[in-house]
Amino acid sequence: MGHAWYAPRPTSASEWAAHARTVRASLEGTDWLTGLAPAFAATGLAAERLARAAAEGVVVTTGQQPGLFGGPMYTWSKAMSALALANELERQTGMPVAPVFWAASDDADWMEAAVTNVATSKGLVSASLAGPATEGVAMSDVPLGDLRPARAVLAAGCGSAAHASVLELVDAAYVPHATIGAAYVQLMRALLEPLGIAVLDAAHPALRHAADGFLRHALRQSSAVHEALRVRVQEIEGAGFAPQVDVVDGLSLVFRSQIASQGDELQRVRERVPVADAASVARTAEAGTLGANVLLRPVMERAVLPTVCYLAGPGEFAYFAQVAPVASALGAAVPVAAPRWACELIEEETLALQERLGLSEASLRDPHAAEQIVARAQMNEHLADTMERLRVTLETQVRALHESLAGDDAPVASDVVQGLARDLAHRLDRFERRVLAGVKRQETEVLRDVAALRAALRPHGQSPERVLNLVPLLARFGPGVLRRMSEAAEPHARALVTGTAATA
Repeated sequence: MGHAWYAPRPTSASEWAAHARTVRASLEGTDWLTGLAPAFAATGLAAERLARAAAEGVVVTTGQQPGLFGGPMYTWSKAMSALALANELERQTGMPVAPVFWAASDDADWMEAAVTNVATSKGLVSASLAGPATEGVAMSDVPLGDLRPARAVLAAGCGSAAHASVLELVDAAYVPHATIGAAYVQLMRALLEPLGIAVLDAAHPALRHAADGFLRHALRQSSAVHEALRVRVQEIEGAGFAPQVDVVDGLSLVFRSQIASQGDELQRVRERVPVADAASVARTAEAGTLGANVLLRPVMERAVLPTVCYLAGPGEFAYFAQVAPVASALGAAVPVAAPRWACELIEEETLALQERLGLSEASLRDPHAAEQIVARAQMNEHLADTMERLRVTLETQVRALHESLAGDDAPVASDVVQGLARDLAHRLDRFERRVLAGVKRQETEVLRDVAALRAALRPHGQSPERVLNLVPLLARFGPGVLRRMSEAAEPHARALVTGTAATA
């Protein structure tokens, strides 16, 4: 059932070539690149690949909403996935394929855009914008403001950066008067365009103009879209799954931006258009004020770009099951999605520290286990031996007491002895915890190493790809890290093109 919820994905070079020809034919007669060129503002190799794709090829896309200083590592993993797949498709089909990163600068998620995490020698540290937080305002309209505290945190994660040029790119993009969206787009372009990846600014008027007709059509068909989504949600729930995106009754999938007051200021605020008002808004909305929500955006992208495949993260891939009925209800092409490549970037020093501390990955996922293990290792050997002998003696004597009180004529019931055993064990556990706490206080340097290891290897108990900012690694090891990532993504791309399992 699940496969029926997605557009079929080609599984051989010949199938991809046929799919690419179909995609190109769907935009035949449209000069899509000329209209979107200002939104790309592409230069160098990225511009060259776009031009070749516009002339006789297609594009592979991925994307992400703005994140502070570029956001978490997986943003870059997605971009390298698109690059690797575009390169592989070019090799195997002979058709020009341009990788495109859709920078969702029109997104209104303040928390996603305003916070990032870096691993330092003292542990995990968060960098955040001062705010105030906004609600319903596109990040392309929100100024960065004072960046000094956040920039100081980033510097702490970079250490003695050998590649200062990376930080110069960050500082050129992230200036107080710039918007969150504009800074993000500028940094992504600075680092991705040299690799041949074009970055599309989703908030740019050129894209809004190109998508305007599609979005008005989506408004006119909002009732049909809503019904199609309702049916798909029933299918998903009937199969024992939960829909990735909630369908809100009475609201279309189209946003409309209007000027509204927020506190003492006027802001351009995005709001979902009610289905009841959709036809009227389709007729009267000012050009450039409409936008797509998460389920409509992939269909809109496929309508304005010759996209053969979107490289999706796990959450995105899940909601593509709800994208197909949206496209069908609109009479539009159903976009093809594939799972992105994922990776973990771990420094050799981190692995050496893990070995020295003797900590497993599982212990680092637990918020306290690693500290307990290290504290026990640091405990005075005589004290540790005495504690262990005390525990064994206690267990032995309680067992003997229980045996001596067995029988019908025992002065107390057996559950009394069991209660005594639990009480004594509890007291011993509490005493051991107090001893370990004392050891922790004395061994601050070792515990600082644990914090640093957890921050680098399992921050918040998760993969570093999902939590950590990539800029510190780029500053220490150079932009070549990105090229190494794209090379590592090649087996995944090859597997997608040929329909075989990826091998390292």
